[in-house]
Amino acid sequence: MLDANFKQQLNAYMGHIAEPVEIVLALDDSTDPSSKSAELQALGTDIAGLSKKILLRAGEAARRPSMALARAGEAPRVSFAGVPLGHEFTSLVLALLQAGGHPSKVDADLQEQIRQLEGEYHFETFISLSCQSCPDVVQALNLMATLNPNVTHEMIDGALFQDEVEQRKIMAVPAVYLNGEHFGQGRMTLQEIVAKLDSGAAQREAKALNEKAPYDVLIIGGGPAGAAAAIYAARKGIRTGLVAERFGGQVMDTVGIENFISVPYTEGPKLAGDLERHVKDYGVDIITGQRAAKLVREQSLQLELASGATLSSRSIVLATGARWRQLGVPGEAEYRTKGVAYCPHCDGPFFKGKHVAVIGGGNSGIEAAIDLAGIVKHVTVLEFADTLRADEVLVRKAKSLPNLDIITNAQTTDILGDGGKVNGLRYTDRTSGESKSIDLAGVFVQIGLVPNTEWLKDSEVERNRMGEILIDERGATSLPGVYAAGDATTVPYKQIVISMGAGATAALGAFEHLIRTSVSDEAGSAEDDQENAFLPAANA
Repeated sequence: MLDANFKQQLNAYMGHIAEPVEIVLALDDSTDPSSKSAELQALGTDIAGLSKKILLRAGEAARRPSMALARAGEAPRVSFAGVPLGHEFTSLVLALLQAGGHPSKVDADLQEQIRQLEGEYHFETFISLSCQSCPDVVQALNLMATLNPNVTHEMIDGALFQDEVEQRKIMAVPAVYLNGEHFGQGRMTLQEIVAKLDSGAAQREAKALNEKAPYDVLIIGGGPAGAAAAIYAARKGIRTGLVAERFGGQVMDTVGIENFISVPYTEGPKLAGDLERHVKDYGVDIITGQRAAKLVREQSLQLELASGATLSSRSIVLATGARWRQLGVPGEAEYRTKGVAYCPHCDGPFFKGKHVAVIGGGNSGIEAAIDLAGIVKHVTVLEFADTLRADEVLVRKAKSLPNLDIITNAQTTDILGDGGKVNGLRYTDRTSGESKSIDLAGVFVQIGLVPNTEWLKDSEVERNRMGEILIDERGATSLPGVYAAGDATTVPYKQIVISMGAGATAALGAFEHLIRTSVSDEAGSAEDDQENAFLPAANA
């Protein structure tokens, strides 16, 4: 099952297991050596052979095949329904280590908050093995189950348990259920999950944030631009903070990255993790799970958060990034996660053998169409303009695929459905004006980005008609002391490497501002002292 090189690499991790761990396999009755049960049994056998502290035994489970993990002598609280390979193999390895007593690197206060949760929490997470967002949720819930005996969690491979997927009408992952009821959809951090369960957490954190001392530089956003700005600011020896809803930004939704200079290939979640570790190395005060709400200037710059907390800083770097643009047509909101999707890697496997559409003929749209063509029965690309905007190499590849067709001059007007899921779309032929429809099961929207800047609408920070922040060559905005970088700005090319450079520029600009204002303040104080020397003493 696992090749020799892979086993050798895993041996180093298995050495961290402190207490005996049991792997409990529940297999189906299939005798086919190529079945998923046979595959899971081979995986379990290979892993158990890596350490004398890993025990393998048979057991029972409602879903088969499945693998459950527990410290020896305890009932399993973490399980995997299906074969946890692909993106979920890391989840399996981490669960083994944690069950075996290896400590998590998660913040100690957050771990204690999990241990203090009261009540019974039985989580189920439906995933796709090709989904890069799913492991974050699976690993978060696995850790919760390891820390708190009142929590259980089961990862379920949706491709293997199609009957349940159809019954629950799941068309996007990760889909999380708590005690049988829908709990959440899409990427969620451990902090977000715990905050949703612990009703008093937000109020306690807001109070703690209000008590923080002012920063010299406060970065808003945790993507490549924000990370670069934080590192460059912290290296100057000034008090640096970074606040974001979650670290990594849009990079977390990027699968393959092949144009990051000096790194031939990496993946978004890995790059985001590397960025976060680098930022932490410099002692930056990282605050996640918080959303910026308002920016005002008083004696210092004040950042008001949606939680009600306020942070103060002498300078600020805005690096809030962008998000996928929505079509804004009837049916899109109604059928989101029910056939309308934005991540082909996450949700593509749910449309195996079906007809789907990709809206958008740029690089992201054509890349999505090419990926989907390897999974689904047929892909139709609809592009508003009269020609595709993607790179020629991608266009040639797309046109070579027998199950992919392209329609240009197509304006999507409606996404159609039966009340439960998508069953088609309607578009207008911009050449003839004729309205046409296509029967299909899914629509993947890939039409560009929208800057995350709406919260600045009442501030003094100027934006263009697209909502992008106007900046100069130093990253300065129209509000003194406020700088900006990355996809939220007017920088024309939205690329990771460009965002990083812009983040560094903005941090250096902010540092220069601090120096200049500090010198100005000192000069002003000296002038005041000189003037005061000619004034009579108050008690003379």
